[in-house]
This record gives sequence, C-alpha cells and structure tokens, in this order.
Amino acid sequence: MSPKSSTRWGSEAGADPARLDARQRGIEAEALVAEQLGAKGWTVLARNWRGGGGELDLVVRSGVVVRFVEVKQRVHADADPVSPAQVRRLRSAARAWMVAQPVEDWEETSFWLVEVDAHDVLQWWLDPF
Repeated sequence: MSPKSSTRWGSEAGADPARLDARQRGIEAEALVAEQLGAKGWTVLARNWRGGGGELDLVVRSGVVVRFVEVKQRVHADADPVSPAQVRRLRSAARAWMVAQPVEDWEETSFWLVEVDAHDVLQWWLDPF
C-alpha cells in the first residue's frame, strides 16, 4: 500500500472539500483586510505568525501603534466569532510576538477583530476581547 500525499489540512485524497473551501475563503478574507489596511497607511509586519501556542492572522503598524488583527470569514452570523480558548491563544501569541521583536518601539498595542461577510463587507471591532 503506498502512502497518501498529505497536506497541512489532511490528505489530498481524503480532504473535506467544505473545509478546504472554508480555508480558501479565510485566506481571501485575510488578503482583503490586509489590502484595505495598506490603503489606509498601515504596514503589514506579519501574516499568520505562529508562536506562544497561537496564530496571529495579521500584525500591522501605523506610526507607534501595533494592532493584532483576527480575521473571521462569516457565513453564519449566529455564532460567536472567537471562543474564550481562542482569545487566550491570541493573547499568548501577541505576547510571544512582542517578545520576539528585536526593538520595542511601539507605544500602543491592541486587537482588531474583523468580520468579512459573504459579500466582502467588513465589520471592525477595536479591542473586542
């Protein structure tokens, strides 16, 4: 029996198409948010940064302000976008990112939660958790 080729999201032969489609929508939502932030003068410092037991979708900066951006592609608006466990992982990842930086020259840090709906309408929350 030959081994199956595997990807991060599961084997290619047995991957759930709905899950792969959801991941692709998430990637597109993150790209849309990064593009809009860039147009507003924010610089993307990191994408999908992993550390501290979590992952930061985007880390952006404008002047002395750094924001950790969690992007959620929303299909159903009835569920909470971020669970308490996810909040703990995000906070831990943000602390790890700050510690990993060679120079701490920012004066303010906070989180943004950005929900992207099926029509690419963005809804922003500053420090939602």
